[in-house]
Amino acid sequence: MRKWLGMVGLWGGLAVVLVAVNLQILEKQRALDDGRTVLLALRPVDPRSLMQGDYMILRYDQTVVTPQGEPAALDGRIVMTLDGDGVATFRRFDDGTPLAAEEQPLRYKLRAPSGFSVATDQVELTIGAESFFFQEGHGDLYAEARYGILKVAPDGSSVLAGLADAERRPIRP
Repeated sequence: MRKWLGMVGLWGGLAVVLVAVNLQILEKQRALDDGRTVLLALRPVDPRSLMQGDYMILRYDQTVVTPQGEPAALDGRIVMTLDGDGVATFRRFDDGTPLAAEEQPLRYKLRAPSGFSVATDQVELTIGAESFFFQEGHGDLYAEARYGILKVAPDGSSVLAGLADAERRPIRP
């Protein structure tokens, strides 16, 4: 009897884990399919890793911000303004104010451990994928990346869909 209960617990726990993982995958796929396309300007970084293969560390220009008034929460939402090409610019931390048509919420977390500078009162936010892996030998092509292409769901969660060049064209090998 005890062995049977242990097996039921094992298989039940496995089923719960599989359901949770599949729900997260479904949420990300919905963001890719139905999310608003947002371009975030990138700060240049080295696109190589000897242990992991070719990849690019992603640091976004709009993630170093100065909080107005209250200090930034450890995680929450920021409001970005989108221009006609979909390029995002930080506007404010989300305070519940209704959004204009050109505004898009985006979930963030404070970058640790050096996410706060006393000298400038600026914080650096993490707003999604921090790296982009690509096929070996395509480093020169992706070195031209100037924008991260994010698909953003209405709740502000995002999925990195690719990288774009200076002309805002997706980079495809």
